[in-house]
Amino acid sequence: MPEDDGRPDRPRPALRLGRAALALLVLLCGLTLLAGYANKERCTGPEFNEWGRSEPDYQKRVYGDFCYSDIQHLWIGRDIDRHVFPYLQGGITETGELSGGSIEYPVLTGLVVWLGALGATNDAGFLLGSALVMAPFGLLTAWLLGRLSGWRALVWAVGPPLVLYAFHNWDLPVVACAVAAVFVLHRGWGRDGASRPLVSRATVASVLLALGFAFKLYPGAFVLPLALYVLAGGGRTEDGGHEIPREHRVRAAVRVVMAAVVTVVLVNLPFALFGYEGWRASFTFQQLRRVDITTNSVWFWGFRPFSDPTNPDFQGLVDWLSPTLVLASFAVACLVGWQRHRRDGVYPWVQVSAAMLCGFLLLHKVHSPQYTLWLVPFLVLVRVRWGWVLAYFVADLAMGVGIFRWYYAIANGLPSGIYDGFAAQAVMLGVWGRAALLVGLFVAFLSAEPAVDGRIGAGALPSGRRVPLPTG
Repeated sequence: MPEDDGRPDRPRPALRLGRAALALLVLLCGLTLLAGYANKERCTGPEFNEWGRSEPDYQKRVYGDFCYSDIQHLWIGRDIDRHVFPYLQGGITETGELSGGSIEYPVLTGLVVWLGALGATNDAGFLLGSALVMAPFGLLTAWLLGRLSGWRALVWAVGPPLVLYAFHNWDLPVVACAVAAVFVLHRGWGRDGASRPLVSRATVASVLLALGFAFKLYPGAFVLPLALYVLAGGGRTEDGGHEIPREHRVRAAVRVVMAAVVTVVLVNLPFALFGYEGWRASFTFQQLRRVDITTNSVWFWGFRPFSDPTNPDFQGLVDWLSPTLVLASFAVACLVGWQRHRRDGVYPWVQVSAAMLCGFLLLHKVHSPQYTLWLVPFLVLVRVRWGWVLAYFVADLAMGVGIFRWYYAIANGLPSGIYDGFAAQAVMLGVWGRAALLVGLFVAFLSAEPAVDGRIGAGALPSGRRVPLPTG
């Protein structure tokens, strides 16, 4: 393990885990995934109707027992139950109804959905098949985080969000892509590892982020801070220089961006060519989605009663104001990161990416419960105080449990006001507690150090380490 000279201006290295410790970490993650599956499986069967929907009392059970899953729910209504290959024959109506195999997610998630449904004859089989397809991505994420940040990876492997949301939707593959991009940049791959030229590592990382974009869009935003990291020359070497000579930086940054663009085009092009209407429908669905009781964003709860979905003026306002503010938060994060680069000599691309995600989660018009899985790896990779982690998990737990109990009360005509019980109060705690924490984390991430072991690209190198300058 490299020496630590104790200088406060250098990030503390994470404790590297041996093979046995990594195996234990992955095993613990596997047990957590099993608990997550068991939680969702409670809503399946024991009987099924002619469409393969679980009976009896499906609607009451999924809300009352807070074991709802988008996976189980979407078995019916997207032609998933008919095993239609996604996008090629689908479309969307003027009212936003998808049909013919189109689903509301990018193409790689569509393929995961289709694979999970193979062989399934009811929503229970679809849930099981989807879990089997996605679980390896959850385990891979645990292994990568363990390699990068040591025991901090337990935040992912045994945290409550993995139980609540691992199989709530199709998010484990996209999280794996985002974490793999960080791993490749900081640790490389193969025997040569981090000694590979930074331009090569950054290009592969950009491709991984682009693949993440083709799953759930959000990793695509991280290409910008990655390119800025390259433009800034990468990590510091022991002799005070940078990994990329100044004269090669612009070309290298452009290469990183183009790698992402080409990857996105190549992945989407076959679907756009052979089923344009079905492919376009996934984007149209998100554009048409209104702020309502199911979105649980600050836009809905902060502007009641004007945020009613029947108010076209408010809905139109949010359609442009929300993405404008999201982009503004991205710009602020990148600019603060550049100021840190000018002060410290290294662009903090992981911290900037984490802050950008906070801006998106806070300001986007939709905040689905499983988005917490997107944030958890950054709580591992960036050295924020444990109080932030605990507070966010508490707010998220209040939201994850309270929202479905509240839906249950509404659906069954029970008292559902803020003074009528814990469910509505938990939702308010979740919405506003989460929002306040996202604001705080935006600032905390940008001022924190990375919790990444692998030194190259993580900041100044510990004393005694000599790293040759790649020609890039």
